[in-house]
Parts: sequence; C-alpha cells; structure tokens
Amino acid sequence: MTALVHRLGMAIRQLRESRGWSQELLAEHASLNRSYVGELERGAAIASIVTVEKIAYAFGVPIGHLLAAPDEIPAPAGASHTVPVPAYSPATSPPTPAP
Repeated sequence: MTALVHRLGMAIRQLRESRGWSQELLAEHASLNRSYVGELERGAAIASIVTVEKIAYAFGVPIGHLLAAPDEIPAPAGASHTVPVPAYSPATSPPTPAP
C-alpha cells in the first residue's frame, strides 16, 4: 500500500490510543466494523473519503488531521507537546489555521 494509506492508519491508531479507545469503541462511534478499523490501522485497507470523514467526526478532528505527517499528529493526552485540535463537525466548515 502507499505511504498515505500507512500514514492514515498510523494517525487513526495514535488518535484512538491517545483517547484510550478500543478498536470496537472507535468502530461504534464511526459506524464502522471493528475488523475494518483494524485493517485501516494496519494499512491493509484503503478508506473511502466517506470513511475518513466518519473517523474524523468520531475523533472530533478535521479530515486533514488524519492525513498529517506522523510528526504533526498530536502526542497522547498528558504529553507536554500535545497540540490542541479544535472540534470539527462535517456540518460546519473545518477550522481555519491561524496565520
């Protein structure tokens, strides 16, 4: 699979683990199958844009956050270098970056 697919999987896993969620809980929040979440995290499946939106919405982050380079993904909760990510809903516009 491509680097983008693996980057997405890594971002999903990091965000899920930073929240203390199981794959089953993420799947429930995103209306996905638990085994599919595992495939996405391993880079064994390619997510549609609709699936990426569901996952972003479940985490409360913009879609672009899931596609960020690994060093741009916030560290787990409690880490001193965590970057706050504004809440995001598909019904509203994504947050605009500060200048």
